[in-house]
Amino acid sequence: MPQAVRPEIAAIVERIDALRPELVAAGVQGDQLRRIPAAAFDALAATGAFGISAPVRFGGLAANTREAHAVARAIGRGDGSAAWVHGILDSGAWVVALMDDRAQEDVWGGPKGLDSFISIVLATTSEAERVDGGYRVTGRWAYGTGSLHADWSLLGIPLKDERGEVVDAGLALIPTSELGIEDNWFVAGMKASGSVTQIAHDVFVPAHRVLPLTAAVEGGYLGSNTEQSYRTVFVPSLFMKLIGPHLGLGRAALDYVVSKADSKAIAYTGYAKQSDSAIFQVAVAKASVLLDTVELVAADIADTIYAAAGNGVYAPYAERIGMRAKAGWIVETVTDTINDLVTAHGSAGFADSAALQRIWRDQATASRHGHTLSASGFESYGKVLFGREAEARFVLPVV
Repeated sequence: MPQAVRPEIAAIVERIDALRPELVAAGVQGDQLRRIPAAAFDALAATGAFGISAPVRFGGLAANTREAHAVARAIGRGDGSAAWVHGILDSGAWVVALMDDRAQEDVWGGPKGLDSFISIVLATTSEAERVDGGYRVTGRWAYGTGSLHADWSLLGIPLKDERGEVVDAGLALIPTSELGIEDNWFVAGMKASGSVTQIAHDVFVPAHRVLPLTAAVEGGYLGSNTEQSYRTVFVPSLFMKLIGPHLGLGRAALDYVVSKADSKAIAYTGYAKQSDSAIFQVAVAKASVLLDTVELVAADIADTIYAAAGNGVYAPYAERIGMRAKAGWIVETVTDTINDLVTAHGSAGFADSAALQRIWRDQATASRHGHTLSASGFESYGKVLFGREAEARFVLPVV
């Protein structure tokens, strides 16, 4: 059964919609600063957007995937980088809600409460030495989206046995005050996401702040939160949090092209207004239908994830791969749709002053994220459909 967006979430979306002109303006500034302007981030935080996936006992809303999409989509219609930062910080909050209750108290039990934000990088580009009471961690983690705004970071570490052999991966929860950064985020798109490299030098992490990932991937969560959203499948719940920004960017491109169509001519034709051209009308109509369709598919995956948790079902690998393939299709379709809208609008969309080129750059960059690449999703799902799950696991071992 489709899940409705609760009134509390809908109210946050309304507040974000009211901020859209400010977010659009901040997108221009953020592109130059290579991070979200502080005033825009603070205004966005004041809407409650970053607390939706925190547990109810800390004042959060324990949002489901459809609700997370609604919030990120609304942000993305104003600024893609801000939506991407939301998707990552929302992921961090959801993962902390699965951790040992002491870790949750460390994050949300302090004076900042829900204003304590968590970034996340899954890659285990680090070393972790087991010591009395926890681990000592040294490493570098690239693409630290949201870390410039975060109080904590979840960072991938290798977990070793007593012989020093790697037996698992984990996520270590570390205060950002104990981390350094290398400001090396110089990119074509998602410039304002500020996805710098984070650095740890011999940082102590208590054992209760480490989440072993092999168990988590199969639903072995450590926290005591009882809300349904904290019983959903691990990896699909994470990659679906990155779908909302794409939905918003697709809508932002359509919004822009439609808004200019009555005042823009089609060069070297008799059309003084693009909106009078049947070919242009077809392009816009097709884009609108495709964006409606990807939103329906995203909602269907979200509802499937949430309903399964309510029924006590943890989807097996083959079903999770199906979700991954559909997520890749959503991203690929948004990319193609934005490309077509850019073509329909014309070369003026590439002017520095045009929001369309930033939308195009941001989504094109985000679409290359490994969590939602369509090619690997389609290949692994194809293998599953032919009963070759072992081969599928070679392509995507962790889903």
